[in-house]
Amino acid sequence: MRKKKKLYEGKAKIVYETEDPNYLIQDFKDDASAFNGVKKGKIANKGYVNNQVSAHLFRYLSSYYVPTHFVDLHSDTAMVVRRLDMFPIEVVVRNIAAGSLLKRTKYKEGETLPKPLVEFFLKDDEKGDPQITEEDIINDGLATPEELDYIKRLALKINAVLKSFFERRGIKLVDFKLEFGKDKDGKIYLADEISPDTCRFWDVQSGEKLDKDRFRFDLGNVEEAYEEIRRRVFLEDTVTE
Repeated sequence: MRKKKKLYEGKAKIVYETEDPNYLIQDFKDDASAFNGVKKGKIANKGYVNNQVSAHLFRYLSSYYVPTHFVDLHSDTAMVVRRLDMFPIEVVVRNIAAGSLLKRTKYKEGETLPKPLVEFFLKDDEKGDPQITEEDIINDGLATPEELDYIKRLALKINAVLKSFFERRGIKLVDFKLEFGKDKDGKIYLADEISPDTCRFWDVQSGEKLDKDRFRFDLGNVEEAYEEIRRRVFLEDTVTE
């Protein structure tokens, strides 16, 4: 497939139309931003790492019957994806206390939650992507009760699969953001990406952060952390699935 008209450009990706109206090309950029775009910069090879990691994890999730928008790799930094009508919602799954959760709860960073927590945020840059309730989503017509229930169950399944995957590679899956969309027939797919941009990864042994928090908080060794995640994602499993 060939890139045609640019459909959308966001902080981390550019989406292009193709000759087939059912498919798009999602091209990952090296641009980095944090705190709703207040902090901006570049991370060398980020587009390559995020594309390769996302593709591998989408394929892995598909083996567990998780429907994803991923079709095939297009280049080192781009993938072919299904064209979807995206839900204007970010779904955050948390296993360990970190990030914004610390500001609104009594948890301390690093505490393991009693069970995975699923939260929802409105995709709206002007409003700062505020947290919203399930009732807000339904009342505002952002998703039906049935769609929301399916998305939540699918998010928890994705969490269970990926948490085990990363544990076998010496990584704690602290929390992560997911986005979903539906095709013209109403089937819901996991979309966007799964990468160090959208997940918090901590090394099991050292506790070292291996994700975009290194960029957010000027911790240094950002490129090295991204590359370490890519390296471990492609390690062979050491135990039988």
